[in-house]
Amino acid sequence: MSKVIKQMEMNDVRRTFDGVRDLVVLTTSKLSAQGEYVFRAALRKKGVRLRSVKNSLARRLFSEMKLSIPDDSPYWQKQTIFAWGRESIAELSKDVDAELKNPKNLSFYKTREGEKITVKGAIADGAPVTFEQAKAMPTRAEVLSQIVGMILSPGAQIAGCLEGPAKSLAACVKSVEEKLEKGEGAEAPAAG
Repeated sequence: MSKVIKQMEMNDVRRTFDGVRDLVVLTTSKLSAQGEYVFRAALRKKGVRLRSVKNSLARRLFSEMKLSIPDDSPYWQKQTIFAWGRESIAELSKDVDAELKNPKNLSFYKTREGEKITVKGAIADGAPVTFEQAKAMPTRAEVLSQIVGMILSPGAQIAGCLEGPAKSLAACVKSVEEKLEKGEGAEAPAAG
């Protein structure tokens, strides 16, 4: 392959992965064309994109992108396919895992000898993590709801502290008012 073609390919891959920080790394073995089509189509419906990249090219590109994947990582063994495209690594990992376990398409992805598509791992915000860790991470919406809960919790406690004595005082005033209305209150002082 000439240097010009390699550079064109490198530029194309660079444009494809520009700004991508969350990826799932896969490899395939003996996957049929129909199986690959089914896998890609199912993930495309969920907004996940797939791209097969030559390992040496990916290593060079990811080092330029400041993704901290060592050169001796198992990610760079065998054929490498990258999946990306969701808002968080958790959503992406869950979508890939759900498709690999989809009973409707399982015959495309597994044989008696083993799996045709295997997950090597994941890259979360530029750092390698295991696939199980990636699935367990909270999604963006979950993190935002946790943050909002943390912000609102002290405010609710303060409001409760301020409301408590005011409610007690209001209840005392109301009971005194009811006693006065019934005539049980203090008798009028005698005129002198």
